[in-house]
Amino acid sequence: MTVHLFGIRHHGPGSARAVATALAELQPDVVLIEGPPEADKVVELAASAEMEPPVALLAYAVDDSTRAAFWPFAVFSPEWQAIKYGLTAGVPVRFCDLPAAHQFASTKGEGRRGLSIDPLATLANAGGYDDPERWWDDVIESRREGAEPFTVIADAMRELRHGEEATGREAQREAYMRTVLRKAIREGFERIAVICGAWHVPALEQPLPPATHDARILKGLPKRKVACTWVPWTHGRLAATSGYGAGITSPGWYHHLFTAPDQITTRWLTKVAQVLRAEDLPVSSAHVIEAVRLADTLAALRGRPLVGLSEVTEATRAVLCNGNDVLLDLVTREAVVGELLGTVPGATPQAPVAADLAAQARRLRMKRDATERVIELDLRKPNDLDKSRLLHRLRILGVHWGVPATDERRTQGTFREMWRLAWDPGLEVELVAAGAHGTTVAGAATTVMLKVAADSATLAEITAALEKSLLADLAGALPELLRGVDTRAAADADVGHLMEALPALARSSRYGDVRGTDAAGLGTVASRMVSRVCAGLGRTVHGLDPDAAAAVQELIDGVQDATALLAEQVRDEWLTTLEALSDRRSVPPLIRGRLTRLMLDTSRLPDDEVALRLGRALTPGTPTADAAGYVEGFLAGGGLLLIHDERLLTLVDAWLGAIPDDAFTEVLPLLRRTFGTFAAPERRTIGARAKTLTDPAGAATTEDDDLDAELAATTLPVVAQLLGVG
Repeated sequence: MTVHLFGIRHHGPGSARAVATALAELQPDVVLIEGPPEADKVVELAASAEMEPPVALLAYAVDDSTRAAFWPFAVFSPEWQAIKYGLTAGVPVRFCDLPAAHQFASTKGEGRRGLSIDPLATLANAGGYDDPERWWDDVIESRREGAEPFTVIADAMRELRHGEEATGREAQREAYMRTVLRKAIREGFERIAVICGAWHVPALEQPLPPATHDARILKGLPKRKVACTWVPWTHGRLAATSGYGAGITSPGWYHHLFTAPDQITTRWLTKVAQVLRAEDLPVSSAHVIEAVRLADTLAALRGRPLVGLSEVTEATRAVLCNGNDVLLDLVTREAVVGELLGTVPGATPQAPVAADLAAQARRLRMKRDATERVIELDLRKPNDLDKSRLLHRLRILGVHWGVPATDERRTQGTFREMWRLAWDPGLEVELVAAGAHGTTVAGAATTVMLKVAADSATLAEITAALEKSLLADLAGALPELLRGVDTRAAADADVGHLMEALPALARSSRYGDVRGTDAAGLGTVASRMVSRVCAGLGRTVHGLDPDAAAAVQELIDGVQDATALLAEQVRDEWLTTLEALSDRRSVPPLIRGRLTRLMLDTSRLPDDEVALRLGRALTPGTPTADAAGYVEGFLAGGGLLLIHDERLLTLVDAWLGAIPDDAFTEVLPLLRRTFGTFAAPERRTIGARAKTLTDPAGAATTEDDDLDAELAATTLPVVAQLLGVG
């Protein structure tokens, strides 16, 4: 009986190649791999042709999905090569790390300890390197031939661990590894291969300590029920920047090192050129040739055995990117790291909600892709409507596969949705957690919304939940949510709360029409809420300080938009209330200015009255701060009014010119906030028109004098026909 220990570093192409070669020569009878023993039941799935790395083992506590952990594998992971060898050769493959059942039962972080030394840094320093990563890359990962490295690695770790006793969780892990190794020996296997982190090799060497020694270490460890499965993974999640503890800086580069048959540098820089060309950048074959020469020269000058990542990166920056670090970041993201997403077999055991999502995604032809993409959904199409419902249900469950994207073309009441999709393997844990609420996506989302209906403390919370439920078509939750809205609206005496809740309720009423959802009663509830807002708005806007006035103005704008989605009589009631308040002196100037503007926009005040009010607000006797607040409220939302109404522009211009110097400094921040919201073309046009007010000669430079009257006249018949006038 012989035990062969192969000390590796996780996710290294050189280690993976060396392990594959060593196992092929050794032909062991059993392969033991550092990893959770719970995975022994699903390791056979790795033999499937459908299994394509990067993938990960996911283990989670059945009674608490927040206790979960991933064990990722890429094609260049030594453990993955060991798994593939064992399954192909038909020999048992077992995992030998401390079971997740024990790890998840312990207090988070319990018993962890840091190493007294950094093994890589110590070895790199001995080898004359100041960068441990570059040392390991030169010695292990970039090597493609030569003697096996495991004997030297074992010697080095044995020296480093001399007098170093494992404690805490590290001692428990190594004790369990030895326990699994003893079991394999007792079963009579002649050649046993152990693939583990290099640091553990000295702890597993023969002779092993007595079994009673390890039994004492493992005695009394808490335990909980654990489930284990395979999930897709990505190169991005393997990267150190993702927060993964055993992360590497360059998954894409390591994948290339492992899979490229020859001409490593040439093939890599050709791939980089393809990335840049995909962005329509001029990268020629001559660029690639020169970049290869530079990388080879740099490696030779530095005495490196092979061109490494630092050399190809510097060649990329200098030759292919012309020194542009923005382009280099693109190469790093697309090539050095990459977003390759693995796949797992359809027979892989899944949590019920995850299985339901997979089935729905197949039916709707929604591919999980780690690369972000934007899709447009037409809600009049059944397939697109189902996609929208699924994505909204997932958001309720905290599974953010899709995030609503901004759409400049979108208007109220349209049938379009824009979504930004990107699949993150970490969402698998959220799917497991969703299983606590149900066995399907729809069922779990309904349960979550029913809990919100029961627990919501404010009206705004429950109306927001109602809106989400309508978007997700959760018919089972709607009755309770509607009752909750009606009950809380009747009991809430705060007009601000009612105003905050109305927009979501109004949108929900519209969704019932757009999505074919039964939302009966929403319009009635919204109508009652508007009536209560109208009755109490006068008291709400009375005597507010500037900050409170700004907050109420936002609420008024929200209700204004909301009433556009409700019945005509409801909107008329709201506008009548605003008209009565728009010139009341007890209303703060900011709100009075805003209400006057709304009356102008809805044609409830004539232009002469609006000009009179604005002129009165900007008279010299009005405090400068009050006048500035009135202007801010009146002009909120855009500067087109000043562009097209010369009278209003003249009033504002004259007021600005008359502000005393000491007062101007005081109101300047407010003015900048007001005019800063205008689009740049609006600001330029306002400036040009203001110039003509004081410099009539400047009018000759305006665009109006360039108008071709004869050409414009040819459009009049068409315009008249469109307007239906003679």
